[in-house]
Amino acid sequence: MAIDVTRAAVARVVLNRPERRNALDRQGLRQLVEAFTELGRGQGVRAVVISGAGGNFCAGADLREVREAADVAARREYFGGVADVIRAMRLCPRPIIASVEGFCLAGAMGILAAADLAYASEDAQFGLPEVQIGLFPMVVLEPLSRLVGLRALGDLALTGRRIPAREALRIGLLNDVVPAAELAAVTERKALELAALSPFILAMGKEALTEAAQLPSAGALRYLQGMVSQVASSSDGQEGVAAFLEKRKPEWTGR
Repeated sequence: MAIDVTRAAVARVVLNRPERRNALDRQGLRQLVEAFTELGRGQGVRAVVISGAGGNFCAGADLREVREAADVAARREYFGGVADVIRAMRLCPRPIIASVEGFCLAGAMGILAAADLAYASEDAQFGLPEVQIGLFPMVVLEPLSRLVGLRALGDLALTGRRIPAREALRIGLLNDVVPAAELAAVTERKALELAALSPFILAMGKEALTEAAQLPSAGALRYLQGMVSQVASSSDGQEGVAAFLEKRKPEWTGR
């Protein structure tokens, strides 16, 4: 699988295997981990947009590779690659936007859920069809369970049915649904909004969103109190407050 990466203030990660609806093979999974790791370290990168080539986001796992896996260890390695991508997306300090058209199925739902924001075209389709072929979407249950209620997630995982974009929006998988012709412009506009903000503050905020969700209420409050203190004490925190009070545009230092 080819992963096309464009490095810029708004970086692009494109799943480029249109003849297989951008199905994820081992090579593609490794390349995605490398891409998000490198973009997270790139000083000029402020936001990342992930999308698919050829009119589809991603149809999920490459079932040929799943079938050819020789034993349990080989299959564990393959599905571990999906988990590695989810981890890499979470650890990437830059906000990640998923731009979805066409099919977003199976393992691709984990990538969708790991993104910080997600927008889809009106004709996009979503689903966890694994149960219909004797599998189950084990790995992607973790990120999806943070977005979708248990009833809705159980419906998708236990039946394998596909849902349209409007239903995906209703159950919390998406931020918005737009006409297909407007999807690229909408995600570009949102990415530019993020790129204009402090990369340090966004990185701290992204970390806080992920970590606080894993803590009990009292622990989350203590953790977030410490995080907001760090943010307020940072150069960008102080600059942002000063710029607001002085009615001027802030000059971010990234610290």
